[in-house]
Amino acid sequence: MQHLYLIVFLLCTLQMSAQINGTKTFIPDKSINVTKTELSIELDGVLDEDIWRNTVPCTGFSQYFPSDTIPALGETEVHLAYDDENLYVGIVCHTAGNKFVIESLRRDYSFFGFDNISVAFDTYQDKTNAMLFGINPAGVRREALISEGGRVHSGFDPSWDNKWDGDAKMLDDKWTAEMKIPFSTLRFKKGASKWSMIIYRFDTQHNEISNWLPITRNRIIMDLSYSGEVIWEEPLQNSKGNVSLIPYVANAVSRDYEDIDQSKLQNQFRVGGDAKISLGAGLNLDLTINPDFSQVEVDRQVTNLDRFELSFPERRQFFLENADLFGGFGATRSNPFFSRRIGIALDTATEINVQNTIYYGARLSGKINNRLRVGLLNMQTAAQVENDLPSFNYTVLAAEQNISEKSNIAFIGVNKQTFEADKFSGTFFEYNRNIGVEYRLVSNNNNWRGHVTYHLVDSPEKVANKNTHHFQLIYDVRKWRLEWMHNMIGAGYNPEVGFVPRRDIFILSPEIKHNIYPETGSISRHSIGADMTYFYKLGQDDNEYFQDFGLVETSSSVFWDLSFQNTGMLRLEFNYNDISLINDFDPTRVQEDDIFLAAGTSYNFYGLNLSYSSDRRKKFSYRLNPFYGTFYNGSRYGLNGFVRYRYQPFGSVSLQYSYNHIELATPFKTADLWLVGPRIDITLTKKVFFTTFLQYNNQSDNLNINARFQWRFQPVSDFFIVYTDNYITDPISQFDSRNRALVLKFTYWLNL
Repeated sequence: MQHLYLIVFLLCTLQMSAQINGTKTFIPDKSINVTKTELSIELDGVLDEDIWRNTVPCTGFSQYFPSDTIPALGETEVHLAYDDENLYVGIVCHTAGNKFVIESLRRDYSFFGFDNISVAFDTYQDKTNAMLFGINPAGVRREALISEGGRVHSGFDPSWDNKWDGDAKMLDDKWTAEMKIPFSTLRFKKGASKWSMIIYRFDTQHNEISNWLPITRNRIIMDLSYSGEVIWEEPLQNSKGNVSLIPYVANAVSRDYEDIDQSKLQNQFRVGGDAKISLGAGLNLDLTINPDFSQVEVDRQVTNLDRFELSFPERRQFFLENADLFGGFGATRSNPFFSRRIGIALDTATEINVQNTIYYGARLSGKINNRLRVGLLNMQTAAQVENDLPSFNYTVLAAEQNISEKSNIAFIGVNKQTFEADKFSGTFFEYNRNIGVEYRLVSNNNNWRGHVTYHLVDSPEKVANKNTHHFQLIYDVRKWRLEWMHNMIGAGYNPEVGFVPRRDIFILSPEIKHNIYPETGSISRHSIGADMTYFYKLGQDDNEYFQDFGLVETSSSVFWDLSFQNTGMLRLEFNYNDISLINDFDPTRVQEDDIFLAAGTSYNFYGLNLSYSSDRRKKFSYRLNPFYGTFYNGSRYGLNGFVRYRYQPFGSVSLQYSYNHIELATPFKTADLWLVGPRIDITLTKKVFFTTFLQYNNQSDNLNINARFQWRFQPVSDFFIVYTDNYITDPISQFDSRNRALVLKFTYWLNL
């Protein structure tokens, strides 16, 4: 019956797609002809070369925020030129004065609230993926990958890093910039005569976000559907320098004070590196040997009041390019591939993620043609002796085939395989495999999107229902957003390389939101809506309390969002929960082992939340989020948010905080849960950065210190010094050290 259920939904969705895709297609009404040049360009941010005087720029920008119905107040001009090796971008951003707002001199700045401009290239014109390059008035750069058509916020990945250059110049009533982007950095088809391009800008003095093509505010500013055309004077050829080597040398001095066998400092010298090799026009081969991720920013800790596992974003460079091709399957609660399962283990003492050695990795990904994208990933990790687990090999195969302008069918296969399993006695299975197929819908007019999925696990584990099905359909227009979602996760659906926090569940979730856009006043948009989620236990996992299909949890909320003209935001939310516990649970996670809410008991409780974020253009900004309500058989109130002071342009001092006061019925003790995270960011120049990040979490009795110095002495070539320390903070231990490490790392990017 489950398979029949899937087929019915798939046929209905395909039929709906056929009807929807027959509607009027959005056709770009802007294009730019790009002239090939033999002239040299001095990359100083000043557009004084003859080539800029001879090009016709992109102009006529439209305002997106605070209104989406008028031309931009600050005019923008974007010029393009190219030669055999590089794409050049010349930019002129007119504004009301010279009081520019700059976050810092650190690369990969934030977009919202600061003066900057971004240019993104959809080189295959598939309206699905793009490479974005941005710059601000201080000449600080950022780059990112756009996936899923730019239609969801998760489709923006700023962790991607690559080799290109740029500079800027601040003047009295404008700022100018120049970019030099090697074609070897971009992925495109040989002989291409056209690309698609989006451009968007934040102008703090006019307090506006503008973009090249008009786009309504119910869409995300990076939506690739609203792109113009780049028309090349001559068809593009393959660029030189399509092989890059990125070796590293690192030395770490560390000690685990909780390991009684480790009585002195341990010294570890590591050598390894990556290689990027272009194979034809659209495929890229990434190789890594003995990778080291010690310079990656530490995870932000959270106060966990949930019953299930939490996920954290991927920041490791090797996994980022085309990451959506591998990780974009399934749903939030049933993702078949989660790259953080590879090479990261959980320190059972601190409950903090730590590195697990990866011997090697290879990833082939990219375009076969304009309609087919493929990916193949293989990685081998070391045995985890401390957890008595063997070495594992991970293989992932993924493919996407466009079947209309924006809709596609996708396939994924994942295999986790043990090596020398007989030498270890930990709990593991010899293999774990997952295969799945998805249909992803985006209508030509962008009003409808959604997907239907079916995934199946194969493993030696003797359990039934090793499958999952997910269906989602969204109707999104200027004033209304309607969503229907349901997700069935079988009791045996356990993809070990995926993220599935709960199983044996059927989830049903409708949502509605209405947008109002005032023509005058201090508020630029109201959004009023409701979200309901129902969890049904399938009763197929031998749980003694819930053996038949039945409702075990209801979560509902109503909300009112206000966006202000000054970029501030306010949210009011009331939520209600009705929960029957499937397992014993301590909501505070700090009680004695024998104190918990018993499985099979039921609770209903409510909460009221208020959240306000201030104008980020100001040097001092903050977010306040007070909350109050009942909580299981007691009550909960508290406050979380952040405060931040920006010392332009040399950095900032910030403090993230979270406080929860929880009172439950006897025998629970009152819990005061604190999470405090002061952070200091210093950017001495555009090449030298220093960050110190402290995190105190009394829920896990841990104080973490992470200090990182970075010197970018050449493009994408760095010297790092990273210091990490963890302390036990319970009263008995008196801040005894758990572990400590000092890492020196040198990386260099070499084009062959």
